[in-house]
Parts: sequence; C-alpha cells; structure tokens
Amino acid sequence: MPVIPPPPARTLPAALLCDMDGTLVDTEHQWLDAVAEFLREQGLAATDEVLADFAGAPVDDAAARLVHTYGVRIGVTRTAARLDEDFTAKVASGVTVQPGALRLLDRAGALGIPAALVTASERHVADLVLRTLGAHRFALSVTSGEAPRGKPHPDPYLAAAAGLGVDPADCLAVEDTPTGAAAALAAGCRLLAVPSVPGIVPGPRTAVVASLEDVDLADFPFPRPA
Repeated sequence: MPVIPPPPARTLPAALLCDMDGTLVDTEHQWLDAVAEFLREQGLAATDEVLADFAGAPVDDAAARLVHTYGVRIGVTRTAARLDEDFTAKVASGVTVQPGALRLLDRAGALGIPAALVTASERHVADLVLRTLGAHRFALSVTSGEAPRGKPHPDPYLAAAAGLGVDPADCLAVEDTPTGAAAALAAGCRLLAVPSVPGIVPGPRTAVVASLEDVDLADFPFPRPA
C-alpha cells in the first residue's frame, strides 16, 4: 500500500499585518463615497467600474489619477486636500468595526502574535480609527507617507515587518482590495483576503474568506510555504 505523506505542517505567523479600511473597519465604502461625490461634483461618472480603480488607493495616488486620467482641472494638491477633508469628516462621524476584526486581533494577542496596522490612509485618519479599534491591540502602525512608496508597492508591509523585527515571509497580511493584496504579496507575505471589491484570486500564498469571523489563527487556513 502506498505511503501517504502527512500534510504540510501548519505554523502560527510571526506577525499579523492588517490593512485598515474595509478590512478591520467598514471605511472603504466611506472612502469610495468621498471619491464618488467628488467625481459627480466635477461632472464625471461615478460608476462601480470607475470606483473600483480607487479601492485601497492612497489619497495622493487617487488625486493624481483623477487629474491625469479623468481630467480634473483643479490640480493634484487641491484634489488631494478635498478628498482628505471629505474622507476624514466621514471617518470622524463614526466607523463600524468589521465582523470578527476585534476577535482576530485579540486572538493574535492571546497567541503572542504581534499585530501591526498597515494602511494607505493618512496618519490623522488612522489615529481616529485606532480610538475605535484600540491602539493597545497594535505594536505599531504604518500609514500613508511613512514608507518610501505606498500600496500597491511592498514598502508599507516591508516597513511593518522590519519594525517588528520579523521576516515578511513569516507574516500574515490581511487585506480587502487588489491594491493592498498586491502590496502584501510583493513584500513576500502570506495573505488572508476578505474582499470588499472583486479582484483577489486564491493562490499558494493567498487564502480568501467571506468574513474575519471565519478565521482562527490557531487553525491557520493554509500551510507555511517551504
């Protein structure tokens, strides 16, 4: 009888690197609402297809895209300021924590897994959200402008892993958009995706779940790469 090899060993991640908007809190829709309102004010269409291009994008990148691709005439600086002002106001009015988010963070803490917040949002927006999530749940945070390049480049995830003193390949990134997923995978992380927009495909380093409520870090959803 042929010998069936045992399944690959599962292991806990060295660190949990979490996106914020749409992943831990339901602010991705607030961000896209801010973009949609701006587009309409400029007389441009705010279709789902158009808005998908802005999911997970930093404010400065979104502003540059609006000016250079969509022809907004007020310039990148003013466009970025408008988007930032509108999005910040929406976040300041209150955010909803995603189902399972606090349980995931607290489970990581109980297992001795440090967590970092890795977000494309500005520092002042992240600090507002941390009041709701609890800053004590994170060992550090990396926000827009605090790494050489933003998502979809790997820099924010590399910075978070370096700050925690761990190898990115041993980290689990948690993301909801293709932009963030691309950044995490480019950094070498394993990826747990809970999509808020289409476009993330399961793969050898990518597990996709419908909700963070479905995740238990002690029963990791895919084996550590060799």
